[in-house]
Amino acid sequence: MVIIYSASWCGPCINAKKLLDSKKVNYKEIDIEEANITRGELQKLTGGATVPQIVINKNNIGGFDSLLELEQSGKLDELL
Repeated sequence: MVIIYSASWCGPCINAKKLLDSKKVNYKEIDIEEANITRGELQKLTGGATVPQIVINKNNIGGFDSLLELEQSGKLDELL
């Protein structure tokens, strides 16, 4: 299962979703503003306080840069 903690104004969030969409990955998006999740709460949930935070199979992989690095190294498919 993939979960993306995001915000509507977040460019890297959009890029992360586009990358996952291009791979036809199903994911659950949680908008931190709509869900009233503070940055402190986000850090407790994921270990990171910025958006996006991407969690794959209960492991936080970080933000878009980390997701892109996994994709470019060929390791993302292994995690999915």
